[in-house]
Amino acid sequence: MNKQRGHEAWRVLRIQSELVDGVDNLADIGDSVTIFGSARFPESSPYYAHAVDLSRRFGEAGLNVLTGGGPGIMEAANRGAFDTSMSSVGLNIELPQEQGANVYQDRELHFRYFFVRKLMFVKHAVGFVVFPGGYGTMDELFEALTLVQTGKIKPFPIVLFGSKYWAGLLEWMREWMLGDGCIDAEDLDLCQVTDSVEEALEIVLRAYRSSPQDREDNLPLDV
Repeated sequence: MNKQRGHEAWRVLRIQSELVDGVDNLADIGDSVTIFGSARFPESSPYYAHAVDLSRRFGEAGLNVLTGGGPGIMEAANRGAFDTSMSSVGLNIELPQEQGANVYQDRELHFRYFFVRKLMFVKHAVGFVVFPGGYGTMDELFEALTLVQTGKIKPFPIVLFGSKYWAGLLEWMREWMLGDGCIDAEDLDLCQVTDSVEEALEIVLRAYRSSPQDREDNLPLDV
């Protein structure tokens, strides 16, 4: 029992160390857009090309780009931002598959714990753009929706890219979540859907430019 308690105590210290390292390494990064999407899309995918284009435009507009640092959409987003004057940041995590770090990162951090990494995705974000993806992408999407819905962070735009991909989920949310009273009608407005790189860019930039310029980190408001 005592050995197990000691093991748990060291785990807490590892978590603390990872959190401090993440905060310290990104302390000077400033305003950023976080882009999510599947690690499984190849370079030939239209979604890959759109992610490259969109992240390049964010960099040219003066915003850093954060991704999970892996292949697929993450690689595409880092790639688009890589040749701009802004930072292309990869928040990598240890996984048994899919998570080889891509080469288009100005800053490359590595995490063991998903929840510490998720805090870093939100901390400097002025917007999320979510491309089609799997369980990890859904996890990040609903985490952001929950934080904004509950007022735990300052609201920012959450853009879903690819209307055909998201249509079924959004219809289910309208029919069942809203229909059964699990969410309110205004909760459906917390995310916006587009198939246009220009519109995704404009949604984020419009909110960014209309918000106060003396921003603080987007940490949970009760911290």
